[in-house]
Amino acid sequence: MAETELIERLQSGDAAAYRLVLQRNYASVFACCFGFVDDRETAEDLTQEVFVELHRSIHAFRGRSALSTWIYRIAVSKSLDHLRYMKRLKRFSFLTRLLPGDGKTDQIPGDDSQDPHVLLEARERLDVLQWAMGALPDNQRAAFTLSACDGLSYREIAGILNTTEPAVESLMVRARAKLRKKLHAYYTTQMRRNGRKP
Repeated sequence: MAETELIERLQSGDAAAYRLVLQRNYASVFACCFGFVDDRETAEDLTQEVFVELHRSIHAFRGRSALSTWIYRIAVSKSLDHLRYMKRLKRFSFLTRLLPGDGKTDQIPGDDSQDPHVLLEARERLDVLQWAMGALPDNQRAAFTLSACDGLSYREIAGILNTTEPAVESLMVRARAKLRKKLHAYYTTQMRRNGRKP
């Protein structure tokens, strides 16, 4: 089905067209959201929100970009909104001291057939990278996630973030530099704590 026809059917409320868009884009939207939040359940919730927003806002779509690019923009926006909300909650984290529980989030289950020590090490590395990415400004984190996690080109990222390819390249250079600095400082500290020279 041509995209023009698909958009027209979406805007007319065609349920079959909506299901088709959902099937075509669910996996990529989930991957995008997961790249930001690093939690399957949260990513699934955000993915559902993206398609609810698509259904709600499709009449405002004017076709200035590809439909998939517009959907990615919604996914990035929803993911960043969630991260901002979580940051606001952390500002009041001192309140959790008055409540029971350790506040730990659920972890992604691993493959039981693999060495648990290998899985733990991989999980720890992923957690450290996610922590470092969390320190990036929103625009740098968005560009890095779309490139490194979703494998999009700079042209595609520019379309999603509504900017230029040189601007995306600049965001990536700064994001990589900040990540290297953050990770180097972290692992240097860890080695010193373990009595090893960095």
